[in-house]
Amino acid sequence: MTATTAARWVERWENQQQRYAVDREERFTVMADVVEQVTLGDPAPLVLDLGSGPGALASRLAARLPDAEVLAVDADPLLLQLGNSHYGTALRYVEATIGEPGWLDSLALDRPIDAAVSATALHYLGEDTLSRVYRELAARLRPGGVLVNGDHISPDATRISELALHIGQRRTERHEDTGEDWESWWSDAASDPELAPLLARHDHGRHAHCEGNDLTLSDHVMLLRQAGFSQAGAVWQFGHSHVMVAIR
Repeated sequence: MTATTAARWVERWENQQQRYAVDREERFTVMADVVEQVTLGDPAPLVLDLGSGPGALASRLAARLPDAEVLAVDADPLLLQLGNSHYGTALRYVEATIGEPGWLDSLALDRPIDAAVSATALHYLGEDTLSRVYRELAARLRPGGVLVNGDHISPDATRISELALHIGQRRTERHEDTGEDWESWWSDAASDPELAPLLARHDHGRHAHCEGNDLTLSDHVMLLRQAGFSQAGAVWQFGHSHVMVAIR
């Protein structure tokens, strides 16, 4: 895959992702701020980006923390190859499906994790799977390490949740629509001969089943505390879009 091809498809990926994450760039900045603060003074922090896609958040973390080892973890080989061709050696790319048995072992980690981040990925997991993933991450994080999750999470009160969802939708409507969504990106990618070999391996129609969950903010806090995190809560919110931080 040429660098030009990778750059074109990564740019299109980032544009269509704007549809699904309110104030995506600000959320990434907040998440990077948290990781930078928690790893302050660590000469070589280990950071995981779970469900990384091509590596939009991971690349920003690598730029903010040039001495860190940043792993971009995703189940899709096409997205990982696009990121590898575009962002290069700043990241280590690992193909793994979050929540599958042994998924953390496949990352070949040689020391405790300092920070694990995820952006709009963990809501795909069912409650039982998510609870297990929280426990697995808590077991691998160093004391004082963090899990930072930027995702769609409902406020606890029903009416407040409805209003928050409305506010987020209005915010999205006020910004330019690129015209591209998830389905159209994958449909167009399938027509690019440079991407065909990777699409044949694992295209978007063969992704792992999306169990999904409708957990509220308090539900997540409860699961995180049960998993072994000492503190958990939201540090940023716009509509249903939250950044949650859990401290090991």
